[in-house]
Amino acid sequence: MTEDDKSETLDTAGDLREATAEAAPELAEHDRLAELEGELAEAKAAVMYAHAEAQNVRRRAEKEAGDARNYAVTAFSRDILSVADNLDRGLSAIPDELRGDERLKGLIVGLEATKRELDAVFQRNGIVKIAAMGETLDPNKHQAMLELPSDAAPGTIIQEMQAGYMLKDRLLRPSMVGVAKKGE
Repeated sequence: MTEDDKSETLDTAGDLREATAEAAPELAEHDRLAELEGELAEAKAAVMYAHAEAQNVRRRAEKEAGDARNYAVTAFSRDILSVADNLDRGLSAIPDELRGDERLKGLIVGLEATKRELDAVFQRNGIVKIAAMGETLDPNKHQAMLELPSDAAPGTIIQEMQAGYMLKDRLLRPSMVGVAKKGE
């Protein structure tokens, strides 16, 4: 190789180094820009995730607050059902001949008025008696206590031992019932 060739090769190598040196900041800047765009995308995703999570927490809190308002009286309602049961039993135990007795008429009228008022309070607070007689057994609302041979379709409720109640859309107490089974 001649001196001119060497000189020319060195010049070309020098030019290449200069071009690389000039391009290196642009490549580094491009890499840095790509890195920053990636970080920005990650940050946006994290913000969107946090926003969605905050909305879910807010919705859950609103639902829990609504349930607390709607169902706060559940324990009290279950307790008062025994009072309603006893009042019903007491009224049904009064024989017809005593209902006509003038001495007991005030007592009976007072007990019946108390029962009507209790039913009105139940209605105002969303406590509803579950229909059972003649219905098909629904394990979500009825509790079968016994099976009785009957001409009714199997699974039909033919006896109610204790009334069941719903509080709005939740079961407060299941109806305790007797269910028809195929006659023997």
